[in-house]
Amino acid sequence: MSTSESIKKKIVVVGNGMTGYKFCEKLVESKLNSVFEVLVFGEEPRPAYDRVHLTSYYTGTPLSELTMATCEWYAENNIKLVTNSSVTSIEKDKKQILIDSEIAVSYDILVLATGSSAFVPPVAGVDLPGVFVYRSIEDIDKIKAAIPNSKKGAVIGGGLLGLEAAKALLDDGIETAIVERFNWPMGRQLDKAGGAVLTKKLEEQNLEMILGKNTVSFTGGDRVDKINFDDNTSIDVDLIVISAGIKARDELARMAGLKLGPMGGISVNEKMETSHEAIYAIGECAFSQGMIWGLVAPCYQMAEVVVEQLKGNEASFLGADLSTKLKLIGTEVASFGDATGVTANCLSLVSQNALTGVYKRINVSEDGKHLLGGILIGDVSDYNILHQTYKNKLKIPENPEILLYSVKGGGGGLQISVLDLPDDAIICSCEGVSKGRIIENIKKFDIQNIVGIKKSCKAGTGCGGCVPMLDDLLTAQLKADGKEVKKVICEHFNFTRQELFDLIKVEKIKTYDELLQKYGKGYGCEICKPLSASLLASAWNDVITKQSTIQDTNDRYLANIQRGGTYSVVPRIAGGEISAQKLQVIGRVAEKYKLYTKITGGQRIDLFGARIDELPDIWEELIDEGFESGHAYGKSLRTVKSCVGSTWCRFGLHESVSFAIEIEERYKGFRAPHKLKGGVSGCVRECAEARGKDFGIIATEKGWNLYVCGNGGVTPVHAQLLASDIDNKTCIAYLDRFLMYYIKTAAPLTRTSKWLAALEGGIEHVKDVVINDSLGLASQFETEMKELIANYKCEWREVVENPELRRKFKTFINTDEVDNGIKFVPLRDQKMPKAWD
Repeated sequence: MSTSESIKKKIVVVGNGMTGYKFCEKLVESKLNSVFEVLVFGEEPRPAYDRVHLTSYYTGTPLSELTMATCEWYAENNIKLVTNSSVTSIEKDKKQILIDSEIAVSYDILVLATGSSAFVPPVAGVDLPGVFVYRSIEDIDKIKAAIPNSKKGAVIGGGLLGLEAAKALLDDGIETAIVERFNWPMGRQLDKAGGAVLTKKLEEQNLEMILGKNTVSFTGGDRVDKINFDDNTSIDVDLIVISAGIKARDELARMAGLKLGPMGGISVNEKMETSHEAIYAIGECAFSQGMIWGLVAPCYQMAEVVVEQLKGNEASFLGADLSTKLKLIGTEVASFGDATGVTANCLSLVSQNALTGVYKRINVSEDGKHLLGGILIGDVSDYNILHQTYKNKLKIPENPEILLYSVKGGGGGLQISVLDLPDDAIICSCEGVSKGRIIENIKKFDIQNIVGIKKSCKAGTGCGGCVPMLDDLLTAQLKADGKEVKKVICEHFNFTRQELFDLIKVEKIKTYDELLQKYGKGYGCEICKPLSASLLASAWNDVITKQSTIQDTNDRYLANIQRGGTYSVVPRIAGGEISAQKLQVIGRVAEKYKLYTKITGGQRIDLFGARIDELPDIWEELIDEGFESGHAYGKSLRTVKSCVGSTWCRFGLHESVSFAIEIEERYKGFRAPHKLKGGVSGCVRECAEARGKDFGIIATEKGWNLYVCGNGGVTPVHAQLLASDIDNKTCIAYLDRFLMYYIKTAAPLTRTSKWLAALEGGIEHVKDVVINDSLGLASQFETEMKELIANYKCEWREVVENPELRRKFKTFINTDEVDNGIKFVPLRDQKMPKAWD
């Protein structure tokens, strides 16, 4: 050993979780790993892994993809990592630690990164078999092993991690309840009204919400079988996951006599120094600025503060932004700044749409000039720009209520784009990456996609919440530089949706696994799997249930899941025309299976309240009487609404019903980036509301006017005129071309109205392509549409006649028992789902 090596000071890190690893990474970036001797002791049998995305391990992501650095990385950077090692005490006066109570290891600088453990409520029965926590890889493995023998699960805790755990159980087919002592979920992030909206959305996803109750005990024999509450009520369960918060791992510091916080945690100053010299504490074990910080971003900031101290620089941790955005079960939720309006004299503005489940609240300063915080539920598209407006104290419009409506991209009165943000605006809180650094890297390394940004500066590699803003920044900068903007699907496919669609067609790819093997990497994700299933269905019009990768419940079971966990059955009623005989069939089926019936806005009849296991039997009876799937569950053609036209109406110019039926029969089963609706009106009185549809046909004295790219919903858009006074044959040809052009070029989950709004040249460009054949693709579009029409099969019939597919329609994966826990109450002469107490 050389002299210089022999006098190196030694840094010992206790804990190799995410924060401990980040500290090592910052040492390497600062080249301090060559100045200090570094030893790291980790309690788990593996190097650090991404605990933020623990649920993705539950759903199948291999551990290798979550590993933050391999053992080889530590060795290559002169850091000695010792895993599966327990530090049992700190002898601070001797400046040494003891490993397994017997091996002494000296230090010059000690960094405690011991993290936290799951908080387990002090109730009787927590040690019963079937009770788990949700904190580590081993915890997940134990839960997965118990799933096949479980029917009813409960998650104790309605916070962020608790809701993730509940989603994991639901995805495994376990009937699941959330038990939360607060009166609504996510109590730290949401106000009462927002909590009520989220509760309703969770209940619609078949989650039982047990709120405002304290758990007093778990009981059972060989396995837990009941949760008992302080109001003398209880629920039957056979699997419990505790996710009731975290508890700082401060036992080493406690034994060593270090100062602790009032509620636990190792007390530190703004430099992360503990009460004893040469000992630092970082991450979830540290009590700093009056609290324990349970998010990854502030923990990473703590690690950087200590590294800066070691470099001889001044640095302080003075708190962090706790804003968060996440996708929960069936909805998105975000909160930022002072979300619940505790700031003195702040003014709150609220918008709530009970029909769509969208809730927005913004809190502004008393003078109305600055945004102080907010809550977004159901529509979080504006989160990033609102968050940056708050963080950078940007001036807001004189009429701040406009912020409750769409502002993304500078619309809605908030005249700011991502490029207008100051260069020092922090875009990625986890890694502390500024807007200026991201823009600098885009230019310096000629970055063309999000993957390039992640590799160049690690932005977006933490919780992932900043990725949409990274995308906005990249797009805006590339456009500003006059470069082509390429929107790739996700990190597993370096292709746009359009490119992937073309590859599927050219290579005649029929399955997701084949597509991933040829043109992707990794194991896929919740973005590319359902998208690819949709693309394959659009390309070949094959039955979507055959795709093993489908993650959308509606497509998986060819029916819409409804409140209470039952499904709706919607047979096709083309053009809204139905015979008396078929009406009687629907009545008999509804009566037999005790289904609620309602006429829809698209002139069909919904049958509500069917269990999963009943669906094939119901379909079989309907199919035998001439019905078929109405595709009400899919991103596909739903309905073509019609008036009675010239057949009955004295104002009717043409036979709109017959044409509507012809159109609907032609495009039934047609899969698209989003749902499609059409309408045919027999005169300009527009009783079919054709101009509020993705395509609308209105009779004129000379033929038909064809309109495209309209929609109803949250932001209604009138369809625009594509062609005037055309005959039936021409109208169908133009529709073939329009629809094929749309499915080939639209972004994922984009309605025709938004597709047109983003299309360069707008409706005039569409006219050129569809009518003037400017791309020379008209003939190809029409041929491809004929192929799709020829390939059509009723998806319900495919399930009914295919024993293998039919077996998928079971309530439980490990038994043929049905769900007898679904309850209904009377509603007029029918029924409705019983509300949970």
